[in-house]
Amino acid sequence: MSDQPNDLQSTPFDPAEVFAWMTQASDRYQAVIEQLMSRNEKGMSDSSASVFMSMSENFQKLGEQLAANPVLLFEEQMSLMQGQMELWQNTVRELLGEQEVEAVIEPAKDDRRFSDPEWTDNLIYNFIKQSYLLYARCLLNLVHGAEGLSEPVRQQLDFYARQYVSALSPSNSIWTNPEVMRKTLATRGQNLIRGMEQLTRDLKESAEGLNVTMTDTSAFKLGENVATTPGQVIFENRLIQLIQYQPTTEKQFKRPLLVVPPWINKYYILDLRESNSLVKWLTDQGHSVFIISWANPGPSMRDYDWEAYMKEGPLAAMDVIKEHTGEPDVNLLSYCIGGTLTATTLAYLASKRQQKRVKSVTYMATLQDFSDPGEISVFINEASLQGIEKQLDRTGYLDGRAMAFSFNLLRENDLFWSFFINNYLKGERPAAFDLLYWNTDGTNMPAAMHKFYLRNMYQHNRLIEPGGITIDGVKIDLGKIKTPAYFVSTIQDHIAKWKSTYKGAQVHSGPVRFVLSGSGHIAGVVNPPNKVKYGYWTNDELAETADAWFAGAEKNEGSWWPNWQEWMESEGHVDTDSRVEARDPEQGKLSVIEPAPGRYVKMKITDVLQQELLPERAQTS
Repeated sequence: MSDQPNDLQSTPFDPAEVFAWMTQASDRYQAVIEQLMSRNEKGMSDSSASVFMSMSENFQKLGEQLAANPVLLFEEQMSLMQGQMELWQNTVRELLGEQEVEAVIEPAKDDRRFSDPEWTDNLIYNFIKQSYLLYARCLLNLVHGAEGLSEPVRQQLDFYARQYVSALSPSNSIWTNPEVMRKTLATRGQNLIRGMEQLTRDLKESAEGLNVTMTDTSAFKLGENVATTPGQVIFENRLIQLIQYQPTTEKQFKRPLLVVPPWINKYYILDLRESNSLVKWLTDQGHSVFIISWANPGPSMRDYDWEAYMKEGPLAAMDVIKEHTGEPDVNLLSYCIGGTLTATTLAYLASKRQQKRVKSVTYMATLQDFSDPGEISVFINEASLQGIEKQLDRTGYLDGRAMAFSFNLLRENDLFWSFFINNYLKGERPAAFDLLYWNTDGTNMPAAMHKFYLRNMYQHNRLIEPGGITIDGVKIDLGKIKTPAYFVSTIQDHIAKWKSTYKGAQVHSGPVRFVLSGSGHIAGVVNPPNKVKYGYWTNDELAETADAWFAGAEKNEGSWWPNWQEWMESEGHVDTDSRVEARDPEQGKLSVIEPAPGRYVKMKITDVLQQELLPERAQTS
């Protein structure tokens, strides 16, 4: 292709030559796909094998139910045939020149796959689109309408069927996507060549499945344009680094604030850039902010369990903060799985009669009751868990890239296929977007911790039970937590459903304030006052049910962040009348180790594996 002119648009071309280039690129592209499938078949992990087995068993159950009650199958087949007949008739009417023929079926309003005008204006593409939508509706209706299936099986079947239907979309094909065809003609097939090159690179960076590049990763560097809030690492053990941030006010609240972020992905979701950094905003309010930066574990940390995360995480950080500042207690602010660990820690301290070490606790999008864990439940069944555990026992860790691939499939058209089309079919590079950079900067899970978390929380929901789990010889009872708590959840969260987080709020025996933010798991939390897109709901009463709470809630404009700060001050969790001189990290009792963001957050999965495994295994494990 190097001998082709640069100005492709203005250069005459032979359509047969373009077709030959397209065919060649398509064949090479297909070869790469077959290579991926062959690699997965030969080296399928235990967890993937268990998923395929579970999928096969569930579709067998569906077949049995449809055979026992064929009425649904007959009705859907007839509906499909009727829709196809109407589509053929409409197509003929349009061929004969009739204008404004009403579509037999339309995509959902939020379905961006068919937004290009040609999907409607072009007779052929319109026919392909509607044929696909009719078939997709038929298949999904069979799953939704089948009787005699348990709810977990139905959820899993819906997920599997949706993946199949989404993969079959004509928008994913070189030959049936009008945007791709225009691009291919304009570039004489070079878009497909570039796409194949990008696909090859992504395959090399993937653990299992395909981790599609979502953003221009070269555009970001930690400490320069993400994770930029100035601070210092003042402590580290094998599991965490503790960062203290530079003050931005002359006076600070006397009581320090410890942030416990999730360790699925990295802490800097709370410090992407100055304009949307919760960390920076907290320092501007006068808080002495400390945050845990979790290590990216490899096989050598296989035995780090839930207890180790508690002891070497928040408990160790609280000890360090007390030594460094001289303050006996802290306020805790936690997020997602970091909040689940924080609740465990508070219940542990309560049983140890040390609950006064924490003045207040905040849970952001945190599950404590896992009875309805959201869409991730499709991966939580005995067969899948056995496969995951077998793999964890063998490797010592769960590769964060495989987990990211699974999470992306929960929103497959937005988080997988849209990038698949853009990167591999159009041959374009994704734009620079800090949130997606963070989303692709994953972390591994130690075997012991992950097994405990999946079994005790997601499968058996034992955390919510008094004494359901035991940590360091202490039976954990969330009902013993009397620490004043602020719960903020998000109304569109598909990872920590807000009605499930509400159940956790009802268990605490101390005063609880529950707030519901707009949007989802990330945008609803990272919602700064300077760029408010979503409001939030408040209700001073903690009603018996989430629905009753919402019915009596008031919608507020703006960000929930100032509401949280008002709660902290009005409830006395920070003393506005007795502030101290701003705490410089270098003026405490502990020596500075290195500037923020520190080494731990910079460790990528490939770095960890290259250090702990043979280089050739690091690429394929």
